[in-house]
Amino acid sequence: MKESNLKNGQALTIRTAKKEDALNLINYINKIGGESDFLTFGNNEFDISIEKEEAILESYIDAENKIYLIAEIENEIVGSLNYSGGIRQRTKHTGEFGISVAKKYWGLGIGKELIRYMIDWAKEGNVVRKINLRVREDNEAAINLYTKLGFKKEGIISRDFHVDGKYYSSIFMGLEID
Repeated sequence: MKESNLKNGQALTIRTAKKEDALNLINYINKIGGESDFLTFGNNEFDISIEKEEAILESYIDAENKIYLIAEIENEIVGSLNYSGGIRQRTKHTGEFGISVAKKYWGLGIGKELIRYMIDWAKEGNVVRKINLRVREDNEAAINLYTKLGFKKEGIISRDFHVDGKYYSSIFMGLEID
């Protein structure tokens, strides 16, 4: 668990998710789906049972190459990040993460804190040596953040998103962990 103060002075807590977070996470994800077209899902598209979400969260708890983080302000989920590495010996050292922050809290540094936590976790462990992500080509704020944190552009995935009848490419970015 990590606690810090945001740019606006509010206290932020980042912690690993647990099974009991399932319902609150489902509600959070369905809410933020309607706040940004940069996510891989839209408003109320996260149709999953509490039991299934609990099982997913439990799968992260003891895994050496998976982590699910929750950012909270006053016990309200305001952000999340999940990283999952490969399941086979040859690919368990690498994986991809997804991140989100509730729109009300954009620009306060929550995304940066979540990513730093994940990077520190990877450095402290002996498994994860490459962290990947995909970001929509026009999400300049996210691309700038990832670049500041050391991620490098590695490729383009064409027509990766389809939103409101328009296709968008994604930029594939990666960070090598020493």
